[in-house]
Amino acid sequence: MNSEQDVRNTEQTGPDAAIPLPVGGAAVTAVERVLDIFEAFHKVQKPLSLTDLAEFTGIPKSSCHAIVGTLTARGYLYSLTRPRSLYPTRRFLDIARDIHEKDPFVDRVMPLLERLRDASRETVILGKRQGDAVIYLQVMESPHPIRYSAKPGEFKPLHSSSIGKALLGSLKEPEMRAQIASRPLQAITSSTLTEPDALAQDILDGRRRGYFVTRGENVPDVWAVSAFLSVNSETLAVAIAGPRHRMENNVIECAQLLLATCSFISRQWDRS
Repeated sequence: MNSEQDVRNTEQTGPDAAIPLPVGGAAVTAVERVLDIFEAFHKVQKPLSLTDLAEFTGIPKSSCHAIVGTLTARGYLYSLTRPRSLYPTRRFLDIARDIHEKDPFVDRVMPLLERLRDASRETVILGKRQGDAVIYLQVMESPHPIRYSAKPGEFKPLHSSSIGKALLGSLKEPEMRAQIASRPLQAITSSTLTEPDALAQDILDGRRRGYFVTRGENVPDVWAVSAFLSVNSETLAVAIAGPRHRMENNVIECAQLLLATCSFISRQWDRS
């Protein structure tokens, strides 16, 4: 790892991959294909021909042609003649930005999370539970060249992520133990807690001290500290995450900053 590298989470595969599986038929498949097309442009970051898109996404060319035609007619793609190819317009970006700006948590929470990031100088994450996984809602990355890096919209396992532990810790003990017992605890790293009793005890220890810790359990050499809070009847969690060499001796300091921020956010909502 050099000085310009981020500490990134690895792709999760297998039965406990943390990504909720869609249910439905052809309509869901069509939506997935539209998303695959935009993600293809995101990955290659250059215009693609219809043939390239079909090959890159694995969509049959006839289906890809129909989807591309609709996206072009709606103003989401435009065509180039030399070479014959396609590229997204700003329409998707503008719509997504306008939607994001109306997120119920952005205006109030983001400035406070940015301050927490600046005070801790580590990556700060806001997340909540979605199905049997954690979804990251906001990520404020550390200014350090070597840092934990993630993106909003990513899914993480409940049992191995700091935010997942906090969300499990927000439950009453019998429900928490039942949920742990009901799912396979896949070893994401060599440090992941895969025994139900050990994980439950770790979460109970975290609840007693007021914050939860992961030590390389979701990403090797990444430590994180987290806490849960309730906002508008929604249970959310905030985490501070960074490389072990910086976090190991700063867990308590980060926890104090984190708990003060979560308390302030909760009080702010109570007064509104």
